[in-house]
Amino acid sequence: MKNKSTNLRVRLPALIFALEVMIVGLYAVFVTYEDDANALLQNNQTRPMENSLYKNYPFFADIQVMIFLGFGCLLSFFRRYGFGGMVFNFLIATFTIQWAILVQGFFQFYHDGKIHLGVLNLINAEFACAVVLISFGAVLGKTSPVQLLIMALLEIPVFGVTEWAVVKYLKINDAGGSILIHIFACYFGLGVTFVLYRPSLNEGHPKESTSYQSDLLSVMGTLFLWVFWPSFNSALTFKGDDQHRAVLHTFIGLSASTITAFALSGMLSKNGKISMADVQNVTLAGGVTVGASVDMMISPAAAYVLGILGCIACMLGYKYLSPFLARRLRLQDQCGIHNLHGLTGLISSLAGICAILLATEETYGPSLYQTFSYRAPPEGDPLLAELQELIPDLEAGLGRTAQEQALFQVAAMFGTIAVAAVGGLLTGVVLKLPYLASPCDEKCFDDELFFNVPPDYNCVNGPQDVWSYVLRETNKTDAD
Repeated sequence: MKNKSTNLRVRLPALIFALEVMIVGLYAVFVTYEDDANALLQNNQTRPMENSLYKNYPFFADIQVMIFLGFGCLLSFFRRYGFGGMVFNFLIATFTIQWAILVQGFFQFYHDGKIHLGVLNLINAEFACAVVLISFGAVLGKTSPVQLLIMALLEIPVFGVTEWAVVKYLKINDAGGSILIHIFACYFGLGVTFVLYRPSLNEGHPKESTSYQSDLLSVMGTLFLWVFWPSFNSALTFKGDDQHRAVLHTFIGLSASTITAFALSGMLSKNGKISMADVQNVTLAGGVTVGASVDMMISPAAAYVLGILGCIACMLGYKYLSPFLARRLRLQDQCGIHNLHGLTGLISSLAGICAILLATEETYGPSLYQTFSYRAPPEGDPLLAELQELIPDLEAGLGRTAQEQALFQVAAMFGTIAVAAVGGLLTGVVLKLPYLASPCDEKCFDDELFFNVPPDYNCVNGPQDVWSYVLRETNKTDAD
């Protein structure tokens, strides 16, 4: 008998259609094209190849792959929740990008009464989408698509306000999003999962397991994320040498964390074998730990060390910290986002602060005031005129010292953690409301609850099970 409490026939369509009506209305009233996409502003002096599309689209395309293929495959590691991991990722990502275009647009791209839409808006919206998908990892398999859509609906405004406040008032350096993406997403997700705590899951769940195929699919997601992570970290950096360093540091950090992960996986395993869970997650730690300082002159060696440190923290977090948090602090972090995004985000933030304190003109030359734009002299300062002779497009800054900038970084880090945690707790309270099709404990991590599954759904333990199923069906047909 079908469980009526999780039936999506009315709830999911009603919510989606309501959201679509809201979004269409808001787009119709507030969204228009940016100048480079507006045909009215083109003339015989327009140079099509100088359109911002050609500068931004490669990054947009790479991050698209990360969002839809990388996250989607990575979250499909449960043997009976492959549909849920990948398909709910598809659903949530699509809605989140639509919603983030509006929310971020009001804060960042709003002028003359309109949100001006271009590819850069899409890149920013995809970063916001990554925030929601990371938070989704904390409650994977324990929530309905209705709950996930509501979580995205609530998280994006909280993120948008936080991002606006940090960027407009604190004015920090965070090119790779270690603070605004990874730390925010982690502690928001932990706040949600704290409220949605399920005591019976602390002892494990019979369906909370993987299979050969599901682990292989998840590693494919890891590879998509790994390959395109340099684009993620460098997309919004200052063009030129800053962006060049961001690509180099990201690759070096990922490479270091990858080979370290293989070493630690074998060393910490009781039977001395490599764990696929470590390959799927810990190998990516370096991409996060270099994030806050990714465009700075930290040196390739420092990027390598950050990759190693991130890997060690992430690995130990999975082995020891996650079980402790679940037992003692009611934090059932399903995908270990605190290890891959929280701990590594904190390490990255501290590394960024150190890089800021050590940055001097001897190391950067005049471009110090481009990389750290808020340290540039303010308008009217004679030093600004001298620097603009060397760098004509240098803009006036706030005249901050390295120590002042470091303090703003610290304030942003702790402020982001606080806002994200509170926002997650409040969102969790909303998700506990009835009629949101929340699965019971027994039905967690099970695609059959929300999907029409194929006949071989129960044959998901490996190739032998599938082959046995085929033989049984063939024999049954022959007998008939």
